[in-house]
Amino acid sequence: MKHWIKRTLFGFAGLAVVAGSIAGCGGHRHGWGGGDSAEFRTKMVERVGSKLELDASQKQKLTVLAEKLQAQREAMRGAGGAGDPRSQFKALFAGNKLDQAGATRLVDEKTTAVRNGSPEIIAAAADFFDSLNVAQQQKVRDFMDRGGRRWGHRG
Repeated sequence: MKHWIKRTLFGFAGLAVVAGSIAGCGGHRHGWGGGDSAEFRTKMVERVGSKLELDASQKQKLTVLAEKLQAQREAMRGAGGAGDPRSQFKALFAGNKLDQAGATRLVDEKTTAVRNGSPEIIAAAADFFDSLNVAQQQKVRDFMDRGGRRWGHRG
């Protein structure tokens, strides 16, 4: 396989992993408002902390992970300058033909953002997960097996 194809596929795979992580942590803001990301992070850490019965050290590691994910999300939104991913994507289809150069540029920018932020996220995720005991790790696996649906709600 040509190098650029491998790089593009790896970029899409990395983007999908990060997007899934971000969606899992930032998607369900029901009842929490939508404004302050620090407030949301705090509530998310408390909720996950209570479900996993985390100690103070584990909660701190989860907070670091949440902060890294938020920074990555902001980097992804900011990549390309426009700030609104939907409008950036829609702009590719604005003319009579797909803006292939713009699409390539957008993919490159997002891939670069993922590549630059991923090592910190991976390290924070490993630090958090490795700090969990066997039962807590199993709860995380069970949550992931359910497709990331929230703990204790609708199944």
